[in-house]
Amino acid sequence: MNLPNKITSGRFVFTILFLATLGWGSQRNDPRLLTAAFVLFQIAAWTDLLDGYLARKYQQVTHFGRIADPLVDKILVCGAFIFFLTIEPLDRIFSAWFTVVVLGREFLVSGIRGAAEAAGIPFPASVWGKIKTFIQNLTVGWGVGHAAWIPDSRWSTGVLTALMWGSLAATVISGATYVMGARRLLGSGRI
Repeated sequence: MNLPNKITSGRFVFTILFLATLGWGSQRNDPRLLTAAFVLFQIAAWTDLLDGYLARKYQQVTHFGRIADPLVDKILVCGAFIFFLTIEPLDRIFSAWFTVVVLGREFLVSGIRGAAEAAGIPFPASVWGKIKTFIQNLTVGWGVGHAAWIPDSRWSTGVLTALMWGSLAATVISGATYVMGARRLLGSGRI
C-alpha cells in the first residue's frame, strides 16, 4: 500500500470518528463535542487534497485509490448532511429533499464510475466534481462550526443558507457533466 492509499485509509478512519463525534455532540447538544467534530472534519476533508496530489506527483494512482478516495468523500459529506437533519439549528436550513438530491447524485456518479472502471476505462473527477467537493466541504465545515459556536447568529445562518444553495447547484451541475460524459462513453461501445 503506497502513501496516498495510506492517507486515504487514514481519511476513512477520521471520517468515522467525525461522524461518531458529530452524532454524540448533536445528541448531547455539546459544543465541545461539536468542536471536536469540526476539527476531525477538517482533517478528513482537507487531507483529500494531499492524497490526490501525492498520487499524481509520484505516479502512484491505483485502482484502490480511484475507488476508495471518492467513496470516503461521499461517506464524509453525505453522512454529515444526514446528521444535519437532526442537529438544531441545522435542521431548519437543511431539508430531506436537499439530502436526497446529494445522495442521488452520488449514487448515480458511483454507478457510472463503477461501470467505466469495470470496463477498464478510468473515469476521473471532473472540474465540476472538484468544485462540488470544495463547496460541500465548506458547507459542512461552516455548518458544524455554526452549530457548535454561533447557532443563533443571523449572519452565519445567511452564509450557511447561501452555501447550502451553492452546494445544491454544484451538485446538480457536476452530476449533469458526469451524465454527459457517460453518454459519450456508452455511445462509444466501450461499455
